[in-house]
Amino acid sequence: MPRRHDALIGRIAAFDNLLAAARAALARKRGKQGPAGFQVNLEKHLLDLQHRLLDGSWRPGPYRAFTVHEPKTRMISAAPFADRVVHHALCNVVEPIFERGFIADSYANRLGKGTHRAVARYERYRDRHRHVLRCDIYRYFPAIDHAILKADLRRRIACAPTLALLDAVIDGSNAQEPVALYFPGDDLFSPDSRRRGLPIGNLTSQFFANVYLDGLDHFVKEVLRAPYVRYVDDFALFHDDAAVLADRHERIARYLEGRRLVLHPRKTVIVPTAEAARFLGYELFSGGRRRLPDENVDRFAGRLRALRQSYRAGRVELDEVRQRVSSWIAHAAHANTWRLRHALFRGGMFDPAMEA
Repeated sequence: MPRRHDALIGRIAAFDNLLAAARAALARKRGKQGPAGFQVNLEKHLLDLQHRLLDGSWRPGPYRAFTVHEPKTRMISAAPFADRVVHHALCNVVEPIFERGFIADSYANRLGKGTHRAVARYERYRDRHRHVLRCDIYRYFPAIDHAILKADLRRRIACAPTLALLDAVIDGSNAQEPVALYFPGDDLFSPDSRRRGLPIGNLTSQFFANVYLDGLDHFVKEVLRAPYVRYVDDFALFHDDAAVLADRHERIARYLEGRRLVLHPRKTVIVPTAEAARFLGYELFSGGRRRLPDENVDRFAGRLRALRQSYRAGRVELDEVRQRVSSWIAHAAHANTWRLRHALFRGGMFDPAMEA
């Protein structure tokens, strides 16, 4: 049984921690009405949050939900700004407790990890094995079971006020898309009677998503003893024998059943590692070559045209243009995209030929 940590709420509600949380939440949000209003009376707002956290009266506010269609259609939920400060303050204290137990090959939303390291690890495993089992969990965030998640948190947290705060964040989740799945022991009403789903877009949801699959990580690495890499609910196992991977597929499916999760029937496959593969926004080829999928390039080209028009019309500032374009370049530069970037930005500030 792992050590359980107590007396955490004072650290979460400490003014210095709340101030650091507010600064983190303010990053890239300056100028927007909610953050700007919070910053004007920053000390007053933080002291109010501190009081409500310490006396247990804090409750989350309503989410603002909107739909995005790229790269796939999904609902994004934006919490009120003050709630985001609480999320940062909570994660500042609680996340390191769990971080120490996470495996090295879990790469999502962790300091020093990220997509590029995950892709590099995937390539190293791919180059050493003949087959890969690629897995994706069906509707992962909408399917996360609240009761199971709360039990996971209680394995390491003993502080009652902190558990009440974690429960309030989980219980305050807005309705996600329905996931009508049945598992052994369920009755007709089980899918409707169990609370499920976490809002995509929350810092706490990203943390909870890692906690929820931490058991799977240890099962694969320590019981199956498989070369393995995971990023959120996208993960891969490697072996020279496809039959071994087929057996591991069945064992993972049974393990996930106990977490009230199922593997995606179309996106879970066993294929030779010699075949080109898509992983975390790249097309990966043997020999180390990477390219961006055509639809990724087409989407960015469309956004770039719209951004140029907005800049010429004076609707966006140059700093915003730099920030948005640089974000895509940081992703594209990890693939063999020199010629692509040269074609897109020929003669401009982002043209790689101008950097020489």
